[in-house]
Amino acid sequence: MSLQVLWSLFLAHPAGAVNSLALFFAVAGAWLCLMTRLREQRGMARVLAQGELDEAEIQDERTLRINRFFYRFGAVCLGAALILSWASTRF
Repeated sequence: MSLQVLWSLFLAHPAGAVNSLALFFAVAGAWLCLMTRLREQRGMARVLAQGELDEAEIQDERTLRINRFFYRFGAVCLGAALILSWASTRF
């Protein structure tokens, strides 16, 4: 598709285009949060299967930081989806 066709589609139906973008952000943010949680659970199961039962040292600081980053980025994506969806009702 050419850029002119996409632009004319946006001009014809601006609420639908903005709502589609909100849907994309919602799916991306939810997927990121779910996969981060799954990654945490698999890491915990791997450590427990190896026999290391010390809860305080299960995850190192680097892993905790990257998990927090992914949770925050997922939450920002979900917030952006909410704001875009709300804005699409105003058009």
